[in-house]
Amino acid sequence: MGNYRLLIKSESILFLCLLILFSIVHAAAQKPTRSATVKPTPKPTPVPNIKGFKIIAPKVWQRPAGVSGKIATGKDDQPIDLTGEVLKIDTGLVTLDVTVVDQNNIPVFDLGKENFTVLEDKIPQQIESVEREETPISFGLVMDASGSMRSKLSAVTFSAHDLLKQMKPDDEGFVAQFQYQTELIQPFTLDKTKLDKALDTIVPDNGTAMLDAIINSSEYVTKVGKLRRKALIIISDGVEKNSLSREKEVMDAIKESEAQVYLIGFIPDEEGSSALTVDANLKARALLTRLADESGGRAFFPQDVTEMDAIAKQISKDLRSNYTISYYPTNERRDGGYRKIKVSVSTNDNRKLVARTRLGYTAKSEKGPEGTTEATSSKN
Repeated sequence: MGNYRLLIKSESILFLCLLILFSIVHAAAQKPTRSATVKPTPKPTPVPNIKGFKIIAPKVWQRPAGVSGKIATGKDDQPIDLTGEVLKIDTGLVTLDVTVVDQNNIPVFDLGKENFTVLEDKIPQQIESVEREETPISFGLVMDASGSMRSKLSAVTFSAHDLLKQMKPDDEGFVAQFQYQTELIQPFTLDKTKLDKALDTIVPDNGTAMLDAIINSSEYVTKVGKLRRKALIIISDGVEKNSLSREKEVMDAIKESEAQVYLIGFIPDEEGSSALTVDANLKARALLTRLADESGGRAFFPQDVTEMDAIAKQISKDLRSNYTISYYPTNERRDGGYRKIKVSVSTNDNRKLVARTRLGYTAKSEKGPEGTTEATSSKN
């Protein structure tokens, strides 16, 4: 009897051990080992929520779906950083990028603080500093890919490649094209090779919505470009045809943007044209000039694609020849109003010099997390 009870007790203990062992094995099966730990898949970086942009996969051409006035964006294998690098500066400081040239359009580099005068709404401002240095640039090449550009596209693209050769290692750029829509075929990247390849994928088609392209690319470079200095180089072949936007909207976008805009317009010569065509061409030239002047950029009107090489070199020289002028405005209100700016330059030797900068800024007040002002509208 004693042996029987001992046997029963041993079997009970054995059963209990087996039960515990089963529980341990089951628990281990539910929990992956350290070597088999699966890292959570990171969430993809969202696409910039910019009106007029949509996504196109790289190296895959998709024809625009209808006339929507919207811009399409490309996709880089590097995610777009939407947070960007917000420049924190002393509250109220206005920073201008100023190019000074002589009467032969040659940049002048020997000027100091005493040579500049800044007027804001016709009131003289006390300049804090004047510096001249080559700073990195966030820039965009925006190409007209309408059908009428077909014969010029090869030469124009070749010159755009020359512009990219002027890139410095810290510059970032994007490439876009426009027809009825504007398509961003290469987002911001430091990789010049990707920008070159993007230029070679441009396919001409119908439509010329240039004003929409200026608005959308201005917003893109402002929101996504990480560097303080920003520029847009827009190449088109004629009169605006298909934009949903109007001049006032474009001018407002230029005022809000931080970018200097360089417009290259292949607008036909008036000789031999009808009176209606001549009038349209003159208005187109005047519009492009106003838009460029507003931003502190320039408008060029080549009569032949052979002029593009010289223009590309001139734009590159302009972008690298700036003075940076900073001042605290006497009008300290940040009420969202537009402030007109005029910069003039004088020297003791009475040289005839011209200073180019943007014609004004919007006095926004956007409080950052530490109470500083994010002066996104009071730069350039």
